[in-house]
Amino acid sequence: MKTTSLKIFYIFFILLFLYIPIITLIIYSFNDATYSTVWSGFTLKWYRHLAENDQLINAALNSLIVAILSSTIAVFLGTITSVALYRYSFYWKKFLYYLIFIVLMSPDIVMGISWLMLFSFFNLDLGFLTLLLSHIAFSFPFVAIVIYSRLRGLDKYIVEAAYDLGAGDFIIFRYIIFPSILPAVITSWLLSFTLSMDDVLVSFFVAGPTFDILPLRIYSMVKLGVKPDINALSAIIFLFTIIIVVITQLISWDKKRG
Repeated sequence: MKTTSLKIFYIFFILLFLYIPIITLIIYSFNDATYSTVWSGFTLKWYRHLAENDQLINAALNSLIVAILSSTIAVFLGTITSVALYRYSFYWKKFLYYLIFIVLMSPDIVMGISWLMLFSFFNLDLGFLTLLLSHIAFSFPFVAIVIYSRLRGLDKYIVEAAYDLGAGDFIIFRYIIFPSILPAVITSWLLSFTLSMDDVLVSFFVAGPTFDILPLRIYSMVKLGVKPDINALSAIIFLFTIIIVVITQLISWDKKRG
């Protein structure tokens, strides 16, 4: 009984440690003070200021567009790559697998500088396209590893049985492989989305001066002090994240019931 209580206390302490900063941020988004950390009263004016801040809203929309597109494309490419590594044998298979890990372990600053040099070599103007390609590149290894790990746990005898019954590659992927890896696909998409929304280093090198995104905008604003409208925006993003997680969990729960 004591061991169980200790485990519960330990889990509660870890969760409290993780969420106290976020809870503090949300609370101070309603604080009626510009820079002070002293509570000065409840107000919603910072959310009204946020609604009137076109630059911050446009940066947030740009970040959402890039994050959704890069995550979707990275999941598509990562799924194809993972299935190819799992299903087929070819000469460069191990080399490709190690290359994915090398990119995964490369520091962000190295990735940012390398992409900047590549775009400069091809005379590409820095902006939406270069940022999208870079986010796809650093999200792809995470997707491939997550989905491939799930595929490694798949029973190969099921696939062989489907072959014996006359099923083709597309039918096997649609009715056997894809339903089995769907939780990993959703997880990798959420991971890619979070990485894209959170990235500063790579985006700093490849975004360019004309395409503004939220992490770089906040990074430049924080140098002058954290204003409550940034807290309000962060609270909205956190609520949006919770909604996405709840929806994905409901989808997974419905599929398990089915």
